Amino acid sequence: MRRSAFTLLELLVVLTVTGVLLALTVPRFVALRDRQAVRAAVDELGAAFATARSAAIARRAMVAVVFDTAAGAFEVRSDRTVVTRRPLRDVYRTSLASNRDSAVYDPRGLGYGVTNLTVTVRRGSMVDTLTMSRLGRVRW
Repeated sequence: MRRSAFTLLELLVVLTVTGVLLALTVPRFVALRDRQAVRAAVDELGAAFATARSAAIARRAMVAVVFDTAAGAFEVRSDRTVVTRRPLRDVYRTSLASNRDSAVYDPRGLGYGVTNLTVTVRRGSMVDTLTMSRLGRVRW
């Protein structure tokens, strides 16, 4: 009786081809995961700026977006009351850098202060930047 089976050589060829294909595709999946995490974190940060501006207009009070770069988090504050807090580093495993510690909207919804704000979100080799102009316009 003769059995049909795979030879050791055939199994080694299949395993080698599989290993080469995995070596080529895994870095792309890692980069895709990093890109999606950074994009989601920046989108959430942009939504926080929109929330802060809306709260400033609705409450007719100064509302600030405060950054804690050491913890990788931000808060939206109104009259020393925390409206929302979001730890981006814990949620998306991203790091946060900013050229200022906060951005403030006045009761008219305009940016309060003298300089532009730049917030950089990074994970792995992926980086995205959110900017706020002196007038309070946000772009990312």
